[in-house]
Amino acid sequence: RGVGSDVTAVRLTGNDSVRAARHDPLTGLGNRLLLREQLEEALLRQSRGRGSCALLLVDLDRFKLVNDTLGHAIGDELLCEVADRLESAVGNADVGRIGGDEFAIVVSHVEGAAELAFLADQIIARLSAPYRIGEAQLNVGATIGIAAAPAHGASHEE
Repeated sequence: RGVGSDVTAVRLTGNDSVRAARHDPLTGLGNRLLLREQLEEALLRQSRGRGSCALLLVDLDRFKLVNDTLGHAIGDELLCEVADRLESAVGNADVGRIGGDEFAIVVSHVEGAAELAFLADQIIARLSAPYRIGEAQLNVGATIGIAAAPAHGASHEE
């Protein structure tokens, strides 16, 4: 005797506990755990002589004001829009939400500081464009911190 069930659909859509443990439920982006793994992989490739890598930390400006004045539901929608814009802005880099209004980007194969500065400027411009959520037009900005390996550290802790 036994009980069987077809889990094909669940596996194909990725709705399993492993995916859930590594992704932000609101935005669908990778979470802190997944980003740490991606950064460790990028650092390992870098240490083997396969180019440089960088971590960009993105913090939204004026997000708290949106939550305080329009409510968390609008803030959540805004975070989802920000996530979409970030993914489209960074191409094949790994993007994740590490908490609240903070996001991180792991960039592999960095050519240099000028490339990182250009990418940061592109992200800020994209995130600073007005958002339309329901009847509200929202304006937020972004602040970005950049750490490149090996110049700023050789491990994810550094």
